Amino acid sequence: MNKNRLGRSGIVVSDICMGTMTFGSQSDEKTAFAILDRAFDAGVDFFDTAEVYPVPPEEHYMGVTEEIVGRWMKTKPRDAIILASKVAGPGHGWINPPVRAGKSGLDRHHIMRAVEGSLRRLDTDYIDLYQTHWPDHDLCYGETLRALEELVAAGKVRVLGCSNETSWGLTKSLWMADRDQLPRFETIQNNFSLNNRRFEDELAQVCRQEGVSLLPYSPLAGGVLSGKYNDGATPAGARFTNYLNGGERQRKMVKRFINPQAEASTRRFAAIAQDINLSPVTLAVAWSKQHDFVASTIVGASELQQVDELLAAADVTLSAETLQRINEVSREIRYPMG
Repeated sequence: MNKNRLGRSGIVVSDICMGTMTFGSQSDEKTAFAILDRAFDAGVDFFDTAEVYPVPPEEHYMGVTEEIVGRWMKTKPRDAIILASKVAGPGHGWINPPVRAGKSGLDRHHIMRAVEGSLRRLDTDYIDLYQTHWPDHDLCYGETLRALEELVAAGKVRVLGCSNETSWGLTKSLWMADRDQLPRFETIQNNFSLNNRRFEDELAQVCRQEGVSLLPYSPLAGGVLSGKYNDGATPAGARFTNYLNGGERQRKMVKRFINPQAEASTRRFAAIAQDINLSPVTLAVAWSKQHDFVASTIVGASELQQVDELLAAADVTLSAETLQRINEVSREIRYPMG
């Protein structure tokens, strides 16, 4: 397992990160432990969670994932684990933030309440990477960064990151951190996959120029790149199958990932994978982690048998010819909004 630095920080992590979003909903605790153990034994030392996990439609279970991860961590040396979590922020309609007094955002009150809740559920005294889950562009970044600075000074958080952020937001936050001598966001966690390459349009340049690392989530485009949703299939227990039975917000998300353009590109990427004797899953993760602005690709599994295909990407370096074939598909197919 290769290692990369998170931004300009002193933290170095495995180039595959195990996400935990399904733990407590699609995956029970026994299955979650098995998945985490398999990843850890393979050399993964980086694990990502959030205060709102598991995500919709299991909103009434918020916080359960952190509790599961916390109990699992007790079976391992704490210093052997790089733990990432997140404060929800406004959510912008994609997640329902925890109900706290006043507007749910990234002001000091909400951040302090959130981190104490996460530390309690995770049963640890520090979080290695603490991220803003959704940006709060209505609030001055200075207040958010000053509150996060308190957490760093108190030893409750080591390094800061953001998620679902825009080019403007990331650049603004970096400028303010530099101006006011505040800790900066070392990482950004955004959607990035073969079926959604929008990050390369602007944010990749910001990351390269400013030394910020991308932690891509949904490298399988929500499982679409595995091919399991082809031809209108709705496999039982799958994330988007569940979302189709959820509310309007969940059905809207499904349409962003499952559509004719996405299915067409998925089939062509699967053909490339077959030609080089890889599964489509392994190809997608290998492609993600091969970018110079990526520190660690976040993968997720709801069943143990899914893990090995994901981790197999750790040993794969795609050739220039394969990358060229992938880029040809990208140029020819208009990608859905990510």
